Amino acid sequence: MTSTNIEPTKNRIEIVDALRGFSLAGIVIVHMVENYIGAPYPEVFNEAVHQGMGDYIVDGFIGFFLRGKFFALFSFLFGLSFFIQMDNAAEKGTYFGGRFLWRLVLLFLIGYVHSLFYAGDILTIYAMLGILLIPFYKIRTSWVLGLAALLFLGLGRYVVFFFTHGENMFGNLNLTGDDPQILEYYNILKDGSLMDVFQSNAYYSHMNKMDFQFGIFGRGYLTFGFFLLGLYVGRTRFFQKYKENKLLVKRTWIGSLVAFVLSGVLMAIIFGSMGENVTFDNWMAMFGLTAFDINNVAMTFILISVFVILYKRMKPQKWLAKFAPYGKMALTNYFFQSIVGTFFLFGWGLGYIGELRNIYTFVLAILVIAGQMMVSRWWLKKFQYGPLEWLWRSATFLRFFPLKRQN
Repeated sequence: MTSTNIEPTKNRIEIVDALRGFSLAGIVIVHMVENYIGAPYPEVFNEAVHQGMGDYIVDGFIGFFLRGKFFALFSFLFGLSFFIQMDNAAEKGTYFGGRFLWRLVLLFLIGYVHSLFYAGDILTIYAMLGILLIPFYKIRTSWVLGLAALLFLGLGRYVVFFFTHGENMFGNLNLTGDDPQILEYYNILKDGSLMDVFQSNAYYSHMNKMDFQFGIFGRGYLTFGFFLLGLYVGRTRFFQKYKENKLLVKRTWIGSLVAFVLSGVLMAIIFGSMGENVTFDNWMAMFGLTAFDINNVAMTFILISVFVILYKRMKPQKWLAKFAPYGKMALTNYFFQSIVGTFFLFGWGLGYIGELRNIYTFVLAILVIAGQMMVSRWWLKKFQYGPLEWLWRSATFLRFFPLKRQN
């Protein structure tokens, strides 16, 4: 979601921008159908948004192709962008690590403002985890890949579970039961003022999110694993010469497909053996969550592989390249789609949260994506950067960069 290259626009890699835009589109769909709740849903919400077969089809599509996959793709691209920045600076004989750290501080501030609107904000997590990326720039590739593999195999989850046995480390939300806090938060979003939402999201939502990221569900560990894979792929210069890597792309999607099927079977066996009331206070559930993670990782790389294969072909490339302007303004688009979505859904705005079926919020997400793609294309014809991209870049280097294009 963050376009973090420091090189001039003319040197950008178009397929990376297009892939970033494609990823953002998937994120918007997931968030809109989830009504930007950013927390577990109460039963009253589930009943309201599922009123027909079409709503369950939307759920199935999002669960199979989007949820847990497109956040991973964004994380992968963040790691890739980190490498590009560090490498560009190294080619000029300078070290970008200190500047990148300051850049992360700025990203955290932007993310915190964003999180006041939407509790599921990922920018603050990227900013915190991004600090750990800096020393990995010079670490041997074998160590980078080894740690990524361990994270995908559940190392972080297992360490946390060994000490906590599934108990929360930060917040006090019970994700596995009918917690009254879930309904209380939902009612704040549904009936509260903008200040009510801000007050709730300012602290407690961050604590609950930290449990999801760094507790037994381990989203943060996966995120850093994808950061490392993005760093590795940057080292290989894959996207600069993706048209030449036919065999690698083929092996990637075939291997990922095999991993997707095997992990799906393993996940079904583990959770199926646990009965209807699955709890996350035992090692079997931890292994099941890891199988679920591997399933998402595999689908993510299937999506990347298919995207690259299609991008090599003239007709699909013309269509997929339309995502490039959207991806160049990913930070701006990510931030403002949340404002648009929460205004439309939350009580401080139009108040449609829990009032629309999944098929309607799915269509609404497509309209938001189409609108932002058109605006991004128009904006970049007149300006060099998106508004937040320009602000972030200028603050990073402590000087104002020219915003308007010179004709």
